[in-house]
Amino acid sequence: MAIDFQGTNTYPTKKALSSNYLDIQNNGWAQQYLPELYEQEVERYGNRSVSSFLRMVGAEMPMASDQVIWSEQGRLHLSYGDASTNLAVLTDASAGLVTIAAGHAIRKGQLVVISDGTTTTKGYVSAVPSSTTLNVLPYTGASLEAAPASYSDADPVKLFVFGSEFKKGDLGMQGDTINPTFTTFTNKPVIIKDKFEVSGSDAAQIGWVEVSGESGEAGYLWYIKAEGETRTRFEDYLEMTLVEAEKGGTGNVIDTELGATSDDGVGTEGLFAAIESRGHTATMFDDDTVANTTLDIKQLIEKLDAQGAIEENMFFLNRERNLRLDDWLASQNSYGSGGTSYGVFENSEDMALNLGFSGFRRGSYDFYKSDWKYLNDGQTRGFINDIKGVLVPAGTSSVYDQALGKNIRRPFLHVRYRASEADDRRMKSWVTGSVGGAATSDLDAMEVHYLSERCLVVQAANNFVLFNA
Repeated sequence: MAIDFQGTNTYPTKKALSSNYLDIQNNGWAQQYLPELYEQEVERYGNRSVSSFLRMVGAEMPMASDQVIWSEQGRLHLSYGDASTNLAVLTDASAGLVTIAAGHAIRKGQLVVISDGTTTTKGYVSAVPSSTTLNVLPYTGASLEAAPASYSDADPVKLFVFGSEFKKGDLGMQGDTINPTFTTFTNKPVIIKDKFEVSGSDAAQIGWVEVSGESGEAGYLWYIKAEGETRTRFEDYLEMTLVEAEKGGTGNVIDTELGATSDDGVGTEGLFAAIESRGHTATMFDDDTVANTTLDIKQLIEKLDAQGAIEENMFFLNRERNLRLDDWLASQNSYGSGGTSYGVFENSEDMALNLGFSGFRRGSYDFYKSDWKYLNDGQTRGFINDIKGVLVPAGTSSVYDQALGKNIRRPFLHVRYRASEADDRRMKSWVTGSVGGAATSDLDAMEVHYLSERCLVVQAANNFVLFNA
């Protein structure tokens, strides 16, 4: 009887033949010769998280409603002639007839400063024919048409009220009382979710690479790294959503996808959308010349003067604009050759030259500045590179809170998240399945779920500036 042996034969030779040894390289689980292993991963991108902006400039507060409503004060004084909102035209210069198509609240007997951009005249409101017209008589000359005023028909003008004048024994101010407008703003939270899943077998498999991550995870189980990165990515999404999000507009079809009953029932107003809608957009520091940067700062201060005149403001800029601002600040220092200086303490030549600035004072304003990593990161806004920075006012504002029914002081920029005694949805995470200590189902896997429901409140957006070019 013949016996057939199954298997491979080894040969007595000094050659490392595949027939002599296991072909462990092609089997893919080790190598023939033990390599010099670096067990720890190389963090070639540093800290990859892009969040922390909102933690630096704002606060987080709970809310228990589907929307947050707040009111903001309007202007105190009466002015007309802004071409974008309430255009004023000198319809008949001889009669001093001014037409304000959007309507006005000026009354007979009030005094105004009126200007066509070339000539400025003090005038007396002699009559108010309608809610859109008024007659202005100059204090010098017979009419606005006559010298020295010399206005012409159809001239666009600007005017504002600075007081009133009445004769002795005259009646009091006639006409409707000027009531403040009640301007409200709203925003709604959105639900943000993510999930991580690993099978029981993979969770029990050890690796030769020691993992590490932004959240401090460490060990030789690869799923720890994957779960940690999912969590870090989700935490970034919490901030990125509140920076980038916008409300649904007219005609969008997302409302159908998400079961909303109206066009604006989806989305939430993020930082960029709020500034574009209620704040200012500007091109700044787009030129290396000192003169242009000086002009940019001057125009910015003039804009702040016309708004809330908040003394302390923060620049959050991408690297390019931050360095250009540094160069401008260095050029303002007259000490030393080329406008630079020695060290910041005793002006010693041996000290390193410091051309980085954390802030400066111009006029009555203090400006602080910082890089915004989100605008530099190559996989977020730094990838598109169309937003160069934002200017955010520091401090707090007084606002009437509809839920509390009183005025409160809160940061201009803050986050509201859904929370009550039953459920806190600021940052929820829970584990399901039958792996990793969970025993909620017969699924041979571990599922880690993440959820948050939040929105951003941008108060007094007229004091914010978005640098978009």
